[in-house]
Amino acid sequence: MDKHIIVGVHLVDRETHAVKTQQVFTKYGARIKTRLGLHDDICPSNGLILLEMEDTPETSRMIEELEAMEGVDCKTMTFAH
Repeated sequence: MDKHIIVGVHLVDRETHAVKTQQVFTKYGARIKTRLGLHDDICPSNGLILLEMEDTPETSRMIEELEAMEGVDCKTMTFAH
């Protein structure tokens, strides 16, 4: 069964947490199919990033790492067909 996993990553105080978040994205970058940053301002203090991910154990580990970080809120949606 194919699964499509969408991960929403909300950064509170983006300037403080962006570097560590980007390090996690880089670590698991081979599993990220699509990355989309959403904002309503030129340089907002908060950030929202949507990721389309492969369904792998590495994806689960990345989500766990993000959820453990202060200032990062992570939500997932899984679509199976």
